[in-house]
Amino acid sequence: MVFSIILSYLPYTLVTAFTPGPNNIVALHTVSQKGWLKGKNILLGIAVGFWLVMALCSVFCYELAKYVPSIEGTLKYAGAAYIVYLAIHVLLSKPEDGGKQQMSFMKGFLLEFVNVKIILYAITVYTGYVLPYSKSLGMLLIHATILAAIGVTGTLTWAAAGGIFQKLLIKYYGPFNMIMACVLLWCAVSLVFE
Repeated sequence: MVFSIILSYLPYTLVTAFTPGPNNIVALHTVSQKGWLKGKNILLGIAVGFWLVMALCSVFCYELAKYVPSIEGTLKYAGAAYIVYLAIHVLLSKPEDGGKQQMSFMKGFLLEFVNVKIILYAITVYTGYVLPYSKSLGMLLIHATILAAIGVTGTLTWAAAGGIFQKLLIKYYGPFNMIMACVLLWCAVSLVFE
């Protein structure tokens, strides 16, 4: 039963996890500019925050479904504001910054709580694929872990791309940062006007 539920939501989760979003853009930028060692804190924050959001959404999905229209508006604007903050941070950062501007665990962790993409990802999977077939808290938490693993795999893939192209991206950090900041701004605008 668990396996058949996973197979039913797997295509949606893979597409969502590997398309551009705040997590993936921040991971790509951080690892390309600071490397894996200095980027590990924000990646760990993203991973822990992602799982916690998945778990909270699984536990409170029934209540959230009742209040999604009112919560979505608030989350949408809070998320957009935080993503704009990240875009400005990316635009102004330089490879020489080294330790000046830390991409910390807390920044990655907090990103997840305003990341409407993953909140809607969780709500969609729980209400459309999991809850019609399984309503036990234990099963929901198993699915939360699976959803987080899929999402974090997407983020780590984008981070790996940043690591692979690190020398090139550092050499051309100005245009690259401008493009990444514009993508983040596009994410923020699309959140507000969706």
